Amino acid sequence: MGISLKNNRLSWKLFIEVMGMFLLLSLAFTIFQHSRERKFKIEILNNKLQNCNNNLIKSAYINNADYNKLNDFILTTSVEGLRISIIDTDGNVVADSRQHNPETLDNHLNRKEVKEALQRGSGYDVIRSSVSFQDRYFYSATLCKEKNLIIRSAIPYDSIAIEDLNTENSFLYFAIAITILMGIILFRYTRRIGNHIRYLKLFAIKAERGERLDADMQRKLPDDELGEISHTIIQLYWKLKHSEEDKIRLKRQLTQNAAHELKTPAATIQGYLETIINTPDIPEEKKQYFLERCYSQSKRMSKLLQDMSTLTKLDEINYDADQPEINLLQIINGAFDDYAQDLQAKGIRPIIQVPDNFYVKADSSLLYSVFRNLIDNTISYSAIATKITVSAAQSNDKYVISFADNGIGVESQHLARLFERFYRVDKGRSRKAGGTGLGLAIVKNAVMVHGGTITAYHTSGGGLTIEFTLNAKTALSEQS
Repeated sequence: MGISLKNNRLSWKLFIEVMGMFLLLSLAFTIFQHSRERKFKIEILNNKLQNCNNNLIKSAYINNADYNKLNDFILTTSVEGLRISIIDTDGNVVADSRQHNPETLDNHLNRKEVKEALQRGSGYDVIRSSVSFQDRYFYSATLCKEKNLIIRSAIPYDSIAIEDLNTENSFLYFAIAITILMGIILFRYTRRIGNHIRYLKLFAIKAERGERLDADMQRKLPDDELGEISHTIIQLYWKLKHSEEDKIRLKRQLTQNAAHELKTPAATIQGYLETIINTPDIPEEKKQYFLERCYSQSKRMSKLLQDMSTLTKLDEINYDADQPEINLLQIINGAFDDYAQDLQAKGIRPIIQVPDNFYVKADSSLLYSVFRNLIDNTISYSAIATKITVSAAQSNDKYVISFADNGIGVESQHLARLFERFYRVDKGRSRKAGGTGLGLAIVKNAVMVHGGTITAYHTSGGGLTIEFTLNAKTALSEQS
């Protein structure tokens, strides 16, 4: 409940902040538009009165103008409530349509519209109260240079002037409607963002506690782009977490299995040596047999430690484009040459069908260990095998290598687990053969760090085939 309230507050805070910025922008634009429209209408009204002034200047009414002539002129116009004053350049009112005795009126030289007319030829003043009649007027003045007079028109600020000067409310209503609509849309989206934050917050709390998000909670993620991003973040987290957990589990399993595998030869060596020490008169033939068994078990321990060291090295490998190109055929031939005597003793004939122009950027020692372990695996476990066939073909930028024997093979249920560390199809037979249970695991890991894939299946006609790929553009180096 606390999380929900916090995220509701966050949603409201986000909504208020964004909506506030939008309202300020909308208000500023409304004020600007209102001012612009009002200025435009003032210009229209001023032009209307300026036309009246210019028409009076051109008419005969301007000659010896007085109260009656000015009112006669007003009757010829269509401007309701029009008032006209004629002012000399000293500010004295010469004639006024509302005053029989203009000499009683104050000097108008300091009036805004009169000043502007004297300076620029025309001027206006918006809604100023008349000193003479205590009414509010809109004034517009025009300078007549030929007669050194200023013609000033005025309209009372009644309903007509209000209609002329006031801006239309339609724009304001439109701005209010848009603001309300944007508020609804913004509220909807900030609420959706709040939901995403709430789910991610809940996920973070569960992740911190090591709990797993139930499927129902993941289904509640909003079905949109943000929901997909949130789901992806959650999935990536669990993949990384499981990856780390798998590494820890594999290391723990490796340690346990290694301890178990080392325990047997160590106990055997200890037993034989105790017998030799505690039995001084043991026959030489028996002593020699025990020593040979100790030597055999020590070789097995040495091989196990060597394989574990290779696996550790594989965990420290990363990509490096500076590795030299290795000839694949030379690596394969080198591995078979090293096992030539063992292969001959077992009656196994190698058949190598690999082009001599296949090169791969790789760690040569690891690539050699792949074929060394495959050959050793065949010698140790394929009792009736008579041949090993190694073939390679190029598929785009991949080399597909097949390593097949015609031995007894393995049952189908074991194929998927052949590359697991310390996995044995026949535990008793494997230990008797001297295997460590790490050979095919080394092969798989070495292939994977080269950017390849590996699989095992039955050879047509009997036996086991290991097929893997190598990327011709992949390079490896040890991390420092």
